[in-house]
Amino acid sequence: MDRYFGFKEHGTSYRQEAVAGLTTFLSMAYILFVNPYLLSQAGMDSGAVFTATALAAAIGTLIMGVVAKYPIALAPGMGLNAFFTFGVVLGMGIDWEVALFGVFLSGIIFIIITITKIRETIINAIPSELKYAAAAGIGLFIAFIGLKNAEIIVPDVATLVTLGHLTSGGPLLAVFGIFVTVIFMVRGFKGGIFYGMVITAIVGVLTGVAPRPDGIVGAIPSLEPTFMAAFSIDFSEVFTVSLLVVVLTFLFVDFFDTAGTLYAVANQAGYVKDNKLPRADKALLADSSATSIGALLGTSTTTAYVESSSGVAAGGRTGFTSVSTAFLFLIALFFSPLLVIFTETPAVTAPALIIVGVLIASALSKIDWKKFEIAVPAFITILTMPLTFSIAHGIAMGFILYPVTMLAKGRGKEVHPIMYGLFFVFLAYFIFL
Repeated sequence: MDRYFGFKEHGTSYRQEAVAGLTTFLSMAYILFVNPYLLSQAGMDSGAVFTATALAAAIGTLIMGVVAKYPIALAPGMGLNAFFTFGVVLGMGIDWEVALFGVFLSGIIFIIITITKIRETIINAIPSELKYAAAAGIGLFIAFIGLKNAEIIVPDVATLVTLGHLTSGGPLLAVFGIFVTVIFMVRGFKGGIFYGMVITAIVGVLTGVAPRPDGIVGAIPSLEPTFMAAFSIDFSEVFTVSLLVVVLTFLFVDFFDTAGTLYAVANQAGYVKDNKLPRADKALLADSSATSIGALLGTSTTTAYVESSSGVAAGGRTGFTSVSTAFLFLIALFFSPLLVIFTETPAVTAPALIIVGVLIASALSKIDWKKFEIAVPAFITILTMPLTFSIAHGIAMGFILYPVTMLAKGRGKEVHPIMYGLFFVFLAYFIFL
């Protein structure tokens, strides 16, 4: 096992990888409850969606770990599930079964362009400056999520956002967790984020901020209401302009969210060499396969999670981290009552997201800020992600600006032809979608 995953080569061990896998799992376990809630608004059975979510995450993450050997976990994507419910089913009036078929179809297209190397070619054509900008932007984005979830940052009518009440239970617990985690990290504990999360959870339960679990195990909800529902549809509804727009949107958002996430996490783990991602085709195939499998089980688009960075920060360096995370998603089917501490108390996981944001934002140092033609698209990419609450929007803005600034500087020949093509694709995205 250690030879297959290359433990010695990456300076890691079974224990370190297992702790990293657990850290990643705890950082993204909220999806087990948020996803069923969102998709139930579209008329889907919440119990079945819970089971589908756990299985899709486990299968996708296992493929990523065993085949691509990356410490990256997958699960139904936030944002994509909201689009599924409020944009497609409720907004466009499309049945959720048809919407699931749209997700399945987008996954199949993913697989095709991955096998034919088109997807990998596109990612390798993206300049390193924009990749680093995407990584840094994701760091700010997930830190903002942590601050928002813990109510350290709250909405404000006059200024849009402002500082929350730090002396109230949740924010105070999060601030405590940040200090504890920072101390662990400064002292050099490789599992510092994990240990900080555990201590924060214990303090949260003892103080009553976090709920006590009602039990240890629970029955696994039936998958029957959603399993293969994507193929129970009237296929005359498939060949419509509306569904075409749905498929393209799923495809577009997942494509660039995944590209940014894969590069950010792989860069943090030290895998990126010469602006290229080793085994990118296998990593992308794992992601695209998970999308189609998840749709068959009964959930929206499954994609790579930026929360995987918390596992990398805890010492995860190989695919065994993902194997550990996948195993925990399966275990979660039986012990879901215990997850209530983490999923119902954002303050417990917020410190991990904030500290991970700090680590990923270190990519800022690799951008050449002295060259204005590089600085502008990079800065807009970074800034747009947290301000629009969208990784895809940030990437799109940067990709539109980059060819423009390079042409203005007289460096247009240095821009890959694919980047010019993406310029028009992203323009169309903002204009028509």
